[in-house]
Amino acid sequence: MNATNPGGQEREPYIVTGKGYTAVAINAAAKAGEFIKSRQGQIKEVGTKASAQDLVTEVDKGVEQMVRRLVMTHYPHHAFLGEESVEPGTPLADFARREAEKNEYLWVVDPVDGTVNFVHGFPFYCVSIALYIKGELSVGIIYDPIRDEMFVAEKGKGAYRHGIKTRVSAERKLDDSLLAVGFPPDRVHAQPANLAGLQALLPKVRSVRAAGSAALHLAYVAAGRVSGYCEFGLSPWDCAAGVLMVTESGGTVTEISGAPYTIGSRNIAATNGLIHDELLTTLRESGAAGE
Repeated sequence: MNATNPGGQEREPYIVTGKGYTAVAINAAAKAGEFIKSRQGQIKEVGTKASAQDLVTEVDKGVEQMVRRLVMTHYPHHAFLGEESVEPGTPLADFARREAEKNEYLWVVDPVDGTVNFVHGFPFYCVSIALYIKGELSVGIIYDPIRDEMFVAEKGKGAYRHGIKTRVSAERKLDDSLLAVGFPPDRVHAQPANLAGLQALLPKVRSVRAAGSAALHLAYVAAGRVSGYCEFGLSPWDCAAGVLMVTESGGTVTEISGAPYTIGSRNIAATNGLIHDELLTTLRESGAAGE
């Protein structure tokens, strides 16, 4: 039987071998993370996309180009869906579903998940890389360059942090749980829903954290650092890699409505599985669970 440490991780060594999809993704994430870290505090220009809160920098664009180039060097015929390559205002749910349906291999990349944090020097951001194969989420990589933490998930093979298997936490009730939440740039639709959900959850949980990176929040659910995470208004690149990490770590991910997660899902609940129904019920009763 494998021993388990207090962080919820089995001491079971795991090594990625060969030059397969996962190895390529890890290499791309590591190189991208090194570049991001080197540019902290050196941003020359900050732009906006869909709103004044939806920031983009030359680093986001440069990292996406870097990851695309590294992936395409090995797999030139694969499709690539990156945050900075999609025009603001694109109907993301339908667009992402079509991309997954028409491409046998689809890489989904967020070059800097947590750009606002990066711009302000708040050390909570990451690179997120996922691969869909024939419409199935198959590989997920999240790299935090500040803490040098590499989270890796492969469909059917588990999820790992630096080769040590991750496991979700063991809390069985909301009142014992630490939850993560988020506030995306959409102030018209997503913000009211997120605030309604937060107001309903606060009296029922041990505490709440909102650190500003959906991908890292999901990685933390997988690693047992938080019991669950929910947010309205996410994009495919925000959560694809993290969703696989949570499910491969024994957790549950659905839409907040309770529907199964798909690449087009925008409103996400991810938990250790044990508090999932209670979380969804609380959000539903708050009036925040509608699409």
